Amino acid sequence: MDFKGKKGLVFGVANHRSIAYHIAKVLSDNGAEIGYSFQNDRVKDSVSKSLEGTNPKFLLECNVLDEESINEFFQKASQEFKEIDFLVHSVAYAEREDLGGDFSNVTKKGFSTALETSAYSLIPLVKHGAKLMKNGGSIITLSFEASQKVYPGYNIMGTAKAALENCVKQLANEYGKNNIRVNAISAGPLPTLAARSINGFNEMRKAHSERSPLKRNITHEEVANASSFMLSDLSSGITGAIIPVDSGYGIMGL
Repeated sequence: MDFKGKKGLVFGVANHRSIAYHIAKVLSDNGAEIGYSFQNDRVKDSVSKSLEGTNPKFLLECNVLDEESINEFFQKASQEFKEIDFLVHSVAYAEREDLGGDFSNVTKKGFSTALETSAYSLIPLVKHGAKLMKNGGSIITLSFEASQKVYPGYNIMGTAKAALENCVKQLANEYGKNNIRVNAISAGPLPTLAARSINGFNEMRKAHSERSPLKRNITHEEVANASSFMLSDLSSGITGAIIPVDSGYGIMGL
């Protein structure tokens, strides 16, 4: 896949184990120019260090739940790029106490935090990003099978991913007339910084490895390659789709 001359934005790199980082690495290695966000000063150094060697066009703070912060980020993107071709949304968060235990114990605040950060945040990013996609473009987000099935320990994030996937379909319908495609990659469990907060994560990985048709876990690179395909012109006829990259685990009835 050739991304020479393509420009885009990536939200969600935390460190070198982030799915967003691996997606960006493939895009960058294939010629893309990329602008990156970081959530706050606490993670700026780790994000910056992770991006060494990817030649970022710019790196700017963006609180995806703050309209002013989003406006400032996209003003910078407009100044640097004028137009963009793709956008990666890899943003998710839930309070640690809401991951594990009884689902019914989730608080209203915890519910709102997970849904707003992990699902709602896609909406303003697509809205602003679409304005820079003057010749069409492709947008992806990252989901997980817990949107459809119960994964004990994932709890409120499963609800958030279900909302995210519906947002993908709604936005795909709305922006299709502008030749802007919106899709999601539903990745199997990967060892990321966020995964450390999930109770039973190692058991989840073990189950995927044992029960999936491929009899193994997926890799960051496999998710990155599938994501790059979805961001490229090769997937020009696909929108509103939830693409599984899970070694086939999702087809099993176990």
